[in-house]
Amino acid sequence: MTEATITFDALGVPAPLVASLAKDGKTSAFPIQIDTLPDTLGGRDVLGRGKTGSGKTLAFSIPMVARLGGALAGGKRRPGRPLGLVLAPTRELATQIAAVMQPLADAYSLKTTTIFGGVSQKRQEEALRAGVDIVIACPGRLEDLMKQGFVNLDAVEITVLDEADHMADLGFLPVVTRILDKTPRGGQRLLFSATLDNGVDKLVRKFLQNEVLHSVDEANSPVAAMTHHVFTTPSVESKKDLIQALASGSGRRILFMRTKHHAKKLAKQLTDSGIPAVDLHGNLSQVARDRNLAAFSAGTAKVLVATDVAARGVHVDDVELVIHVDPPTEHKAYLHRSGRTARAGSAGDVVTLAIPGQMEDLKKLLRKAEINVTPQAVTATSPAVLELIGDVAAYVKPAPRAAVQQQGGGGGGRSQGANAQRKRAARDGNGLGNGHRDRDGARAGASRDSAPREGGQGGGGRRGGRPAGGNGGQGGQRSGAGRSGGARAGAGAATGGSRTHYSTGYAANSGAPAESSRPRTNRRASSGNE
Repeated sequence: MTEATITFDALGVPAPLVASLAKDGKTSAFPIQIDTLPDTLGGRDVLGRGKTGSGKTLAFSIPMVARLGGALAGGKRRPGRPLGLVLAPTRELATQIAAVMQPLADAYSLKTTTIFGGVSQKRQEEALRAGVDIVIACPGRLEDLMKQGFVNLDAVEITVLDEADHMADLGFLPVVTRILDKTPRGGQRLLFSATLDNGVDKLVRKFLQNEVLHSVDEANSPVAAMTHHVFTTPSVESKKDLIQALASGSGRRILFMRTKHHAKKLAKQLTDSGIPAVDLHGNLSQVARDRNLAAFSAGTAKVLVATDVAARGVHVDDVELVIHVDPPTEHKAYLHRSGRTARAGSAGDVVTLAIPGQMEDLKKLLRKAEINVTPQAVTATSPAVLELIGDVAAYVKPAPRAAVQQQGGGGGGRSQGANAQRKRAARDGNGLGNGHRDRDGARAGASRDSAPREGGQGGGGRRGGRPAGGNGGQGGQRSGAGRSGGARAGAGAATGGSRTHYSTGYAANSGAPAESSRPRTNRRASSGNE
């Protein structure tokens, strides 16, 4: 029996959970599940290291539910005293974990709840009072509720710390340490992390006992199905056309920006040009985040424009393309952003856009990320770009740029045709034109569970949209004193039908690029095995 065909039943997963997994189309385990489940189901502490998209959510959800499902046969549920605890760095990830775990919990009639900031805690208080078996929580809000007496961790039998390295990046390790100190020392603990730096190793030494280390080899990881491209373009103006071309394909794609302001702006521009898009960033309330993410997951919006708040914790099946519109500033952010595609065994592409002044930093970033790729100079209609669009008929071709007569002073002129075009696009955009706004009027507060600030608004002002005409041309050109310069992409770097590849592929730890000249077959549908 090969590793690729090992079933959950063969790994000792209880029959009710095997049936639940099969109902969701999950029959064969992924490498990290194959490696860890014998130990986690046996009650051992486990340190799991695996790249994003490797299937670790199920790797810890299965043993948690299996253990607690049997423990609750005698009816041990008590108000405010959960038996299982999962700590996650962001509310998006907490929500995604809950979605993966819930079908398994249902097999044993276990109650779960999520706890995170940015929303009223009333519902969370009520759930805890009623009694829950498993709490999936962000550390800031959980500690607040502990201090208020709504939850006590003295009955926790199994604790999971997911994406511990991201906890460290967000500065949560002191809070995590205080929380873990409140769980029984003899309980089972599972820690999953891509790296062990920034203090994660200290958590391992303090809280895991006789742990077993399982690290999934990159060669066996689904991330090996990811193909990387670097597209260079001579100017900010040509980059805008390239962004629109890449965003216009028929499949799901995520565009990463450096700032909240530019993510919101780009989502609106794409929607106005006939490409339904929604944004995701720290300025949105939880209600608006959930609404936009639901639109993207359902396919109502094919494009998600996000800051690094979506680099982790957003798990949507069949994202075929990730675009680094603004290259990140460090290699771990690059890898985690990129990990939104090529998940659960599916193939995916990653494109990084760069103008000449960014190439030096980008080369350093890719070197640290161990990504070998040859940059290509392209335009919006280059074969390599059209190949990634997939459905060329869906391509919303930018209208030719034309000078717009300025009105006096420093004011920005806008053509009447452009205004008309924007109104038509908004009318025809299936109501998604407001996806960038928070209609609920609420702005995400300074929640302790929110992602780090994405940085200030980029230098320069605004220059250039596209005049009306063509198939969905964008708003007219804005110009004027103090407003030239365009939205500058962040320099630097960071981590994570048949077609033919024109660019080089991913060859981890190799000295030379791996040519991706293989014919491209239809992407295999994701099993959703998170």
